[in-house]
Amino acid sequence: MASPTGQDKFTYALKSNDAWANYKGHQNPSYFPEMSKGQAPQILWFGCSDSRVPETTLMGLQPGDVFTHRNIANILSPTDLNFLSVLEYAVAHVKVKHIILCGHTCCGGCVGALSDGRIGGVLDAWLTPLKGVRAENEKELKSITDDGARAQRLAELNVQRGVQVLMSNYVVAEAIKERGLTVHGIVYDIASGKLNDLGIGSGAKNSPLKPGKHGVDGTQEAEYEVVKGKHGVLVFNGDGAEMTVQ
Repeated sequence: MASPTGQDKFTYALKSNDAWANYKGHQNPSYFPEMSKGQAPQILWFGCSDSRVPETTLMGLQPGDVFTHRNIANILSPTDLNFLSVLEYAVAHVKVKHIILCGHTCCGGCVGALSDGRIGGVLDAWLTPLKGVRAENEKELKSITDDGARAQRLAELNVQRGVQVLMSNYVVAEAIKERGLTVHGIVYDIASGKLNDLGIGSGAKNSPLKPGKHGVDGTQEAEYEVVKGKHGVLVFNGDGAEMTVQ
C-alpha cells in the first residue's frame, strides 16, 4: 500500500522519521542527548502485536514513557521466558510504577481461539492458553449470540487471566508490597479509540484510569478529558515531509 506521497511504506517511514527527529531536535536540542543517557519509564505495557494498538500513540505519550512487550493476543504465560524477562527487568531494575495489561476489541487471536478449526503452524500452540480461557468460560461465551461481542468478552477474560498471572509473580507481588506498584487490566476499543479500565488488579481502587463500560463486573460509562494544546503535525509535500505545530 502506497503512502500519501506515492512512496512505498518503508521509504515513507524513513522520511517521516527524518522530519520528526529534526523537529524534536529543533524544539529541544537536548531531547535526544538526554534520552541517550538512560530510561526511566513509569509504565510497563503488555499488549497485543496488532498494528491498530500502538501503546504510546493511543495514550498520548512520548518515547521513553512506556516499557513495552507485545505478542499475539497479549497472552501472559508463567512459563514464557520472553515475557518473564521483560517483566523482571521493568519491575526489578527500571522500577516502573504501573503495569498495564491491555486487550482489545476485534482481536484476531480471540476470534481464532473461538474457532473449532485449526489455524495452522505455531499459532495453534500459542493460542492454547486462550483456548483454555474459552473452555473455562464456555457457558457464558456460548450465551453471547453476537460474534463480535463474544470475541470482546473473551478478550476481557483473557486480560483477567493475565492479571492473575501478573499478581501471582513473586517480583510483582514483592514490588506491590514494598513500593506500591499497581497492576491494571484494560481493554482498548478500536472502534472508538478509548481505553476502558476493567477494574481488576492491584490498582483497581486507586487507578488513574476510570472504570469503563466494558468492565468484567460493571457497565459504568468511562469519562475522559480532552487534552488541548499545541501538537507537532507532519505535513507532506512533494518528495518529503516536515513537522509543523498546530
